[in-house]
Amino acid sequence: MIDATAARIVAVFNRCFAVSHRTVMCAGGNEPLYLPGTCSQCAQVIFNRDYPASALHEAAHWCIASASRRARLDYGYDYAPPPRNDAQQAQFLLLEANNQGLEALFAAAVGMPFRVSLDDLAASTCEQLRFERSVHECALRISARGLPARAARFEGALIEEFGRG
Repeated sequence: MIDATAARIVAVFNRCFAVSHRTVMCAGGNEPLYLPGTCSQCAQVIFNRDYPASALHEAAHWCIASASRRARLDYGYDYAPPPRNDAQQAQFLLLEANNQGLEALFAAAVGMPFRVSLDDLAASTCEQLRFERSVHECALRISARGLPARAARFEGALIEEFGRG
C-alpha cells in the first residue's frame, strides 16, 4: 500500500501532466527511473518505493529536464554511485544542487521537511555543509526568478492539494 502523502503527490503530478505531457508518476521502484514515452505509452517517472521525498525529487528532475532529455532513458544521464572521482562528483553536485533546490520548494508546498542528500555517506562534514549551502542558494535563486513553467504548475497544484499558501 502506498504512503498517503506519496499517493496524493502522484495524483497531483498525474492530473498536471498525464494528458498535457503524456507523463505519469509511479511509485514502487527499487531505484528511481525515468522511462520516456512511446507511441502507445506515456512516459513514466518512477520513484523509490513509496517515499514522498523520492516522489518530489524525481518530479523536480522531470520539471527541469528539457524536451530532448525527456526523450532519453533516465534523461540521458549516467549515474555514477559513490565513491566518485573528482569529475564525477563535480558533475553530480552541479546537477543535484539545482534539482534539490527545486525539490525543497516542492517539499515546502506539501508541508514536508526537506533534507539535502549528498548521496555519499563517506562525504566529510565540510562537503555536506558546502552542498547544503549550494542547494539553499539554488532554491532562493529559483524562487526569486520564478519557477520553470512545468515546475510552477506542479508547485501550484501541490499548494492547492495540501492547503499551503
